[in-house]
Amino acid sequence: MCHPRLLHTMLRVADLERALDFYVGTLGMRLLRRQDFPEGRFTLAFVGYAPEQSGAVIELTHNWDVTAYETGTAYGHIAIGVPDIHAFAADAARRGAEVVRAPGPLKGDPSEVIAFLADPDGYRIELIERPENWFG
Repeated sequence: MCHPRLLHTMLRVADLERALDFYVGTLGMRLLRRQDFPEGRFTLAFVGYAPEQSGAVIELTHNWDVTAYETGTAYGHIAIGVPDIHAFAADAARRGAEVVRAPGPLKGDPSEVIAFLADPDGYRIELIERPENWFG
């Protein structure tokens, strides 16, 4: 039997090029596909670490006539597993990412090491350190 699978998470972004620079340039994701919808006045760009057929991705939606969004209070974060959280966070900071929580232990579970970045629109990205063999 085939099981359901998470396909993507959609984020509305004020400046698509700035968002792509962050997700592709800073976080190292790949631009998987991009399409303009002139009649609807929006562009969709799908980014991720694996093809859509094998992994969940992020859909960046840019509405052409909107220049800013308010991040809702119900939104939490996107989590990304990394093998060396200190090196990844330092590299992201060198590339201009805002580190809003430096790498360190999770309160209540010192064996879990986490950090938080902010994307250009203020969305939080949690980094979680995982051992190399965790990535398959």
